Amino acid sequence: MHLPFRKLLYTGHFPLSSPLLCVRMMRATLMSKTRITHENEEHVCPRFHRAIELVGKRWNGAVIRALMDRPRRFGEILEAVPDLHDRLLSERLKELEAEEIVRRRVYPETPVRIEYTLTERGRDLERILAEVEHWAHRWLPQSAKR
Repeated sequence: MHLPFRKLLYTGHFPLSSPLLCVRMMRATLMSKTRITHENEEHVCPRFHRAIELVGKRWNGAVIRALMDRPRRFGEILEAVPDLHDRLLSERLKELEAEEIVRRRVYPETPVRIEYTLTERGRDLERILAEVEHWAHRWLPQSAKR
């Protein structure tokens, strides 16, 4: 059953299986009289593609999800995300910081304490990640190990 995009927008139900979701978004009126337009509606929206690549990059979604609860130190993130290695976590945190999704805060103590927290931009992903988590619990089989 396909619902019009406006109804999906207002109810908060988005079909995650639709690779051309952005095409539907282009056809809908989003806020008051603002319309998203695109020259060629046959292609996936570049912004949508960039967002999916950012959140969908290996470990990024899990790192963001781990920071949703509270600010965490490096070691706490490693504990929260099984199988993630420190070198890769360091790379992902730098990427997420460059995209202004994660903020790194250094406390001038001895020893130096560093915490990572989500920015407003990162917090804005909470509902999206919750929907992905809901979808995963519904459709993906539970496995003991990746």
